[in-house]
Amino acid sequence: MGCSRLFRNTYLFYIQALFLPETPLHLPTGALERQGDGRGLALNGSRVGWNQTQHCKLLEGLVPDQLQLCRRNLELMPSIVQAAQETKSVCQKTFSDMRWNCSSIRLAPAFGPDLSKGTRESAFVYALAAATVSHSIAQACASGELPICSCGSFPAEVPGPDFKWGGCGDNLRYGLQMGSAFADGSMKSSRSGTQATRLMHLHNSAVGRQVLMDSLETKCKCHGMSGSCSVKTCWKGLLDVGEIAADLKAKYLAATKVTHRYVGTRKQLVPRELDIRPVQETELVYLVSSPDYCTKNPQLGSLGTQDRQCNKTSVSSDSCNLMCCGRGYNAYTEIVVERCHCKYHWCCYVTCKKCERTVERYVCK
Repeated sequence: MGCSRLFRNTYLFYIQALFLPETPLHLPTGALERQGDGRGLALNGSRVGWNQTQHCKLLEGLVPDQLQLCRRNLELMPSIVQAAQETKSVCQKTFSDMRWNCSSIRLAPAFGPDLSKGTRESAFVYALAAATVSHSIAQACASGELPICSCGSFPAEVPGPDFKWGGCGDNLRYGLQMGSAFADGSMKSSRSGTQATRLMHLHNSAVGRQVLMDSLETKCKCHGMSGSCSVKTCWKGLLDVGEIAADLKAKYLAATKVTHRYVGTRKQLVPRELDIRPVQETELVYLVSSPDYCTKNPQLGSLGTQDRQCNKTSVSSDSCNLMCCGRGYNAYTEIVVERCHCKYHWCCYVTCKKCERTVERYVCK
């Protein structure tokens, strides 16, 4: 039945997307409780505490390995929940200028085929989810939120003449270790759909983590008298998830359609076209072609673009011609109230006036 299985709410789906993509996840109403220590899963203003191992049983459908991971790593659950929420918001922002804009996530508990049929859209979501959960754990280690881990180790490379290694780098090694365990746990179970689908999701999750690894960069802080940079301390930190998502979007646009067939004595994912090259470790792959998402079609997982806002002057994917699929668009005006004529007063506040301006908007027919 795939990702269209019922989920209790959107937050729970994102935990499901991270480590239970094929089985239902339900939380009994009586399990909702508030936790004074702030550790817990936010659910419509309530919290599910993660300070006792029996709370893992609230996540119905966990495969045995995942249940053990949850019980042994309760401290990680808030980071996983944060990653789930970030996956949702970043996906929607990244695709806000496309016909498919990741808004189907909001349809939980009734997901459509766009995320359950091995499409390139599901390839992006799995890759982003895998990267984000490792990202969240790596940064939680560095920020001191997790007592079970700490800063990343100092880089092996020799520092430059103008800086020294220091600070607290993101613990990417631990983030990848635990993130992959949670994200990929169920994919090794026969309950997680066909072998082809499992291989696809495992491959795309690995691509997401590779993009995360490639995002590790040197970040520095200056020290010295009067703001000088006579001493510079540097560490290794990860880019924002939004930048990682942008890289994955480029891979989404260039994704390779694959099929599951024998290569020698075992089945593998290979490019669907008669191409003898193997699937590259850096490319996203998908099994099923997507619709054009122009018109609403629940059977295909398409919400359509009617009433979507478009850009009249753009020549990109958000242009009215492409977004509206040639159907045309309607124009309307909107009055926008903004702060203006701001003045700084010593010391120390700012006063502004409110100005109105008329903006012309365009929406698809």
